Amino acid sequence: MARAIWSGSISFGLLNVPVKLYSAVSKQTVRFRELRESDGSRVRHKRVAEADGEEVSYDDIVKGYEFAPDQYVTLSRDELSELDPKKTRAIEIQDFVDLDEIDPIYFEHPYYLGPDKGAEKAYALLVQAMGETRKVAVARFVLRNKEHLAAIRPMEGVLTMATMRFADEVTDPDDLRSELFEERPKQADKRELEMAKQLISSLSTDFDAGRYRDEYREELLEVLELKAAGKGVVSAPSEEPEPTKAPDLMAALEESLAAVRGETGGGAEVRRSNGAPKPASSKKAARKKASKSAKKPAARKKPAAKKKAKAASK
Repeated sequence: MARAIWSGSISFGLLNVPVKLYSAVSKQTVRFRELRESDGSRVRHKRVAEADGEEVSYDDIVKGYEFAPDQYVTLSRDELSELDPKKTRAIEIQDFVDLDEIDPIYFEHPYYLGPDKGAEKAYALLVQAMGETRKVAVARFVLRNKEHLAAIRPMEGVLTMATMRFADEVTDPDDLRSELFEERPKQADKRELEMAKQLISSLSTDFDAGRYRDEYREELLEVLELKAAGKGVVSAPSEEPEPTKAPDLMAALEESLAAVRGETGGGAEVRRSNGAPKPASSKKAARKKASKSAKKPAARKKPAAKKKAKAASK
């Protein structure tokens, strides 16, 4: 059963809707521990003073802001606690806007908001009202002593909420333009543009999150399982690709379109508009073939693909 990580109320106007906050994602990161290679002993990290190498206790540590090289302004825990945002249990809605007005670059972590006990009717009312008006709520709330900006929207009868970056946290692309382009981009050739649009159209399909897997993680887990079972792991040698010159744009477009339309005589196929995936690369095929030389442990049961929400956190 999902466990709520926060509880409070959605507040706007005179309406308060008690809710509970749930994380919408579960990270599947493969975590490693640091070990001493000679005997496998765990490696521990300690806080030590740079000046003398002595270990520093937690109570003797203050926060310092470096305003100039090796010059710091320090703040005690008491001073920091006075600056902490007021701990409220309210998600205060500031505005209602259209979703397409919010650039996805602003979205951070996704959550679900569920009704607290006795608030089911008010919650359902808010979900329906926001759904019919097709609006997204922009709100503020405090979580873990930090004030957050958030976007709330209904999705399949449930409210989703994504924390957002503040405007001054997002770099304006104009500030990077000189770094992104060594010279001013040239106007696209009309024929090249039409072919690029045809290629995009040919590769277009409905989004299905379950189609895209973390292939690196799957291969890593396979190797770890083999090693844990005492089996040998044989990897196909990887070949470093040689640096290539800037491609002939027109030739690349023509070849890509031909591959999509099935006009090439062979080779790897590009994903088509019907969603058919690319065939496995020769490197992965070689790896799987080599790994079969060792008896694999019982295959892991893969979890059923969860239906992904088109959440604001996309």
